[in-house]
Amino acid sequence: MSVGIRHDDLRRRNRAMVISAVRRAGQPSRTEIAATTGLSHSTISAISSDLIGEGILSESKASEAVSLKRGRPQVGLALNPEAAAVLTVVLSLNFLSVAVIDYAGQVIAEEQRRLDTLTMPRDELIGECTAIVRRRLEDPDLDVQNIARIALAIQGITDSDARAMLWSPITPLTNIAFADILEGEFGIPATMENDCNMMAVALRWREPDRYRDDFIAILLSHGIGMGLVLKGELFTGTHSSGGEFGHMIHRPGGALCRCGRRGCVEAYAGNYAIWRNAKQMGEDAEPVADVSDADMRTLAARAREADGPEREAYRKAGEALGFGLGSLFALIDPAPVAMVGVSAGAFDLIEPALREAIAQTAGGQHSGSISFDTEPNELPLIREGCAMRALSFVDQEIFAPGIQMRAGSGKSVA
Repeated sequence: MSVGIRHDDLRRRNRAMVISAVRRAGQPSRTEIAATTGLSHSTISAISSDLIGEGILSESKASEAVSLKRGRPQVGLALNPEAAAVLTVVLSLNFLSVAVIDYAGQVIAEEQRRLDTLTMPRDELIGECTAIVRRRLEDPDLDVQNIARIALAIQGITDSDARAMLWSPITPLTNIAFADILEGEFGIPATMENDCNMMAVALRWREPDRYRDDFIAILLSHGIGMGLVLKGELFTGTHSSGGEFGHMIHRPGGALCRCGRRGCVEAYAGNYAIWRNAKQMGEDAEPVADVSDADMRTLAARAREADGPEREAYRKAGEALGFGLGSLFALIDPAPVAMVGVSAGAFDLIEPALREAIAQTAGGQHSGSISFDTEPNELPLIREGCAMRALSFVDQEIFAPGIQMRAGSGKSVA
């Protein structure tokens, strides 16, 4: 017995395909959308007409290059920035930021604050997060009714349902259901995301040719984290966000990590670990609470100038990262890697030992073909990943309702 697709379901699916094609391409023509989606020109014309009438899409002027071509210039379709908006919140070590993103993906308002996340009590930390959201929502120049989704990202472990922070190295607090708190406070759907997972989401949107089916995003900051995409799916654990690459054991019983354990990759490659080794403080020394980006850049400059403890600290970081990646490659095979964060700016100091370590592992049989890209600032990527996660929800669940989506579960790459 064959099962047919209901006309309404087909229409919703086609609407979602058109919106997605426009979001990915920017201002594609109807012909380009047809080539991308496989839908007929008549179907695309009918759907785009509806979406324009509903204020979701708008027609854009043909570019000069298109206008110079022979024949009738093709008119592009663009997302209407006023159709909806989303709000992103990024909570990291001693830092909190919020941004309002319009439907076209542009930042229209933002705010940043320094906090002492390591000492703040629970009510105060939650209060800071809700207050910064409230200030944006009370902005007289912002249409509050237009905010359709909130996505909050944090360094650490979140639950697999994208509702709560389970553990984070930026605070001794645990099990804070930020998504439920924000929804209860503002009545806007919200999700709780792992920051490195959001970096991976952003990379896939930015460079789909390189970051498509299988790739890795590694955070090289005060902490070490990972966003992993396999077969086009964002990897998460059965109960949590998973991907705690920084807390894989590099040397059993080794250097003291922020998590309280010993020998983690992060205890050698995190900013505090590089700083500790460069200052020859010993592996038992308590991790420094925070090292500024400026101090890390100065440290890297010294390492480039002379072969001393600073350069050795970066060598140890590369070794820990390399053995960790080599073990990962032994499980999944080598894949493109993006190194993100302030210490990615010192990748020239890290890479030689990293590649040497990878080559010594079972996953390093083709280590020469492994490619690395660097991005020295993680915040734009994390924010962009949150924005695309939230905007994809709006695309699918609001403007093309009825389409099944797993954004809430955190398992699909938006």
